[in-house]
Amino acid sequence: MNLSRIHSCRALSSADLAAFRQLMRVFAEAFDDRATYEVAPPSDAYVAALLAKPDYIVVAAFEGSKVVGGLTAYVLDKGEQERREIYIYDLAVAEDYRRQGIATALIETLRDIALSRGAYVIFVQADLEDAPAIALYNSLGRQETAHHFDIAVRRPGR
Repeated sequence: MNLSRIHSCRALSSADLAAFRQLMRVFAEAFDDRATYEVAPPSDAYVAALLAKPDYIVVAAFEGSKVVGGLTAYVLDKGEQERREIYIYDLAVAEDYRRQGIATALIETLRDIALSRGAYVIFVQADLEDAPAIALYNSLGRQETAHHFDIAVRRPGR
C-alpha cells in the first residue's frame, strides 16, 4: 500500500457516523484500549452533534470507504490575543498502513483546516516511549518539554 491508494484525507461532518465509528475501532486497536473506544459507544445523536461543533475536528484517511487512520483535535480560543490553537488529542493509523505517510497527510489536512479557522499553531503530546510519534512530530515541528498532569474533578475524600 502506498499513499497514492488513499482516496482522501478529510474532515468528518455530522453525516459521517459510520466513518467515525470505524475510526474509533482504529483507535481501539492502535492504542490497545477497547474499554475506552468500544465498550460504551455514544449514540448516533451524540456523535452527530459532536461532529457538528466548530471546536471539534475529526480528520480521517480513507482507502476507498475504509477508514485507515485519523485524528481528533480541539480548537482552543485564546484569551491573551484574538487567535486560536489546535490541540491534537488522538492520532492513529491502522497497523497495516503505518510508515506510509498517512499520519503526515492527516496533519497536513489539519494544517489547512487550522489556517481556515484562524489558528496560529497546532500542538500535540507524545508519550516518551512512543519513538515513532516523536520522530513524526519532530519532522513537522519544534519539540518542547513539558509535564502532563491529570487532575481529578472530584477531590479525594469527598
